[in-house]
Amino acid sequence: MSYRTHHCAALRPTDVGTTVTLSGWVDSRRDHGGVIFVDLRDREGITQVVFRPEEHPAVAELSHGLRSEDCITVTGLVSARLAGTENPKLTTGGIEVVATALTVLNKADVLPFPIEGKVSNEDLRLEYRYLDLRRADMRTNLRLRHRVTKAARDHFDEQGFLEIETPILSNPTPEGARDFLVPARLTPGAFYALPQAPQQYKQLLQVAGVEKYFQIARCFRDEDLRAERQLEFTQIDVEASFTSELEIQTLIEGLLARIFRETKGVEIPTPFPRMAYREAMDRFGSDKPDLRFGLEIVELSDIFRDSPFKVFQSVLASGGVIRALNAKGAAEKFSKEQLKKWEEWAKTELGAKGLAYIKASPTGEWESPIVKFFSESEKAALAERLDFQPGDVLFFGADKRDAACEVLGRVRLRCAELLELTKGSEELNFLWVVDFPLLAFVPEENSWVAVHHPFTRPKADDLAHLESGAYENVRAVAYDVVLNGVELGGGSIRIHERDLQAKMFAALGISPEEQQEKFGHLLRAFSFGAPPHGGVALGLDRLVMLIAGTESIRDVIAFPKNNRGQDLLTQSPVQVEPKLLRELAIQSTAKKP
Repeated sequence: MSYRTHHCAALRPTDVGTTVTLSGWVDSRRDHGGVIFVDLRDREGITQVVFRPEEHPAVAELSHGLRSEDCITVTGLVSARLAGTENPKLTTGGIEVVATALTVLNKADVLPFPIEGKVSNEDLRLEYRYLDLRRADMRTNLRLRHRVTKAARDHFDEQGFLEIETPILSNPTPEGARDFLVPARLTPGAFYALPQAPQQYKQLLQVAGVEKYFQIARCFRDEDLRAERQLEFTQIDVEASFTSELEIQTLIEGLLARIFRETKGVEIPTPFPRMAYREAMDRFGSDKPDLRFGLEIVELSDIFRDSPFKVFQSVLASGGVIRALNAKGAAEKFSKEQLKKWEEWAKTELGAKGLAYIKASPTGEWESPIVKFFSESEKAALAERLDFQPGDVLFFGADKRDAACEVLGRVRLRCAELLELTKGSEELNFLWVVDFPLLAFVPEENSWVAVHHPFTRPKADDLAHLESGAYENVRAVAYDVVLNGVELGGGSIRIHERDLQAKMFAALGISPEEQQEKFGHLLRAFSFGAPPHGGVALGLDRLVMLIAGTESIRDVIAFPKNNRGQDLLTQSPVQVEPKLLRELAIQSTAKKP
């Protein structure tokens, strides 16, 4: 049996008079006085099929039993639609197929939700994901993901890169998130880890002389979920030898320009602007700033250096800063109750000590509990520096520099959302954020951690600080690429010398014994003529999400987990039989549900 001669988006008026066979699903069925119209859908599109009882009564009778999502094969004659009945929304809207034969391949039960239209219950969609993927927007997303992946493969192939797979089962290493562990049956009590990233393997490939590697890599991190995070995800992973920071960035700019050209028909100007991490934090309160709007953070410490306002005085005396941003025209959006809620939000969710504000009424009065503490000269300087006009609202951050910037950065984004500053915007603001700190101090643990990962190279100018232990002054040869406030990916030039890598491990509090236990293979490899190398990794799911214009990466992954880490389609994770646990030398302490 031949299931099709054409797909359901192929036929045009030039095919009128042709006998064709189509296969697909019943998208909709309409009864017009005994004449049955079926919109037949396959992966490519829709064709209208007509069942006429006066021409083929047996076939028409069979069509009366059709309902949505029945899987069928139809043979018939391509005919022009009657004048005035054409459908310009369909590529096949000028024709219809008059059925001469119908085969029902499989009947569909009553659907848990309509295939077309919005389905608000995401868990239901995930439980019946195979039906959800029949929906037009999901089919479009999967096709888009394919095209993005293909563009990446073509780009790197043309640049001389080799696609090489790296192991999924490896050893646990500290790379910033919790590992998924896999018991090794052949070595009782031992475990593999699923890779958080192919980081060490791609560096070892450079030691091996591969020089140019890439991979569409599966990665795993056991962490809390959100709209742009999954337990298992995919990244475009890249590493090269004898390269520089600028060469890697230029390579990725070319990749992104190609992807947007081939998937969206949009030309992306290159090179992307560069901004130092410190500038990004000071001006926007984020290391992934959204540049589609202003609302920049402004330094005010000098204005309030001698202020009688004790709160500001105390912050400055302890080495802190006073900073603020002006939400232009936002006064009408904020009542006193709303401003109080924002202050509570800043305290409970952002960890701020408070969120001082000044609201300028339409007539110019300053409304705020703190205004009474300001001198006239301070008010004048404040108004001038922030261009404070009637209808504006100022928000203040008074804390240590980074803490004040981070809080105002979150306030900035929330103000932009409230003011709808990016609503309907089609701007694509790409940016490289560079010169990150190499290390960050975690007071709760009284230790330093790597801002990116332990293999990131310190800037040559800052090596003396690494030697002396002044870790807060060490910058990394690291770079993140950002689009509209979303980090697409990041990378760095790596450490390739054994001694320098050992010093980096020591700064992280990793003892020589632990270095040998967890990283001995890498340190040994660096003893055999390891070349200078560097790379980058882009989040494929996140990139496709942004191109598709959806708000969750679950919409661009075929079979994702929900926000509780569950696969509702297969009902995993599941409890396993005690016999299997015994074979793996594992004893479970969990109580059965």
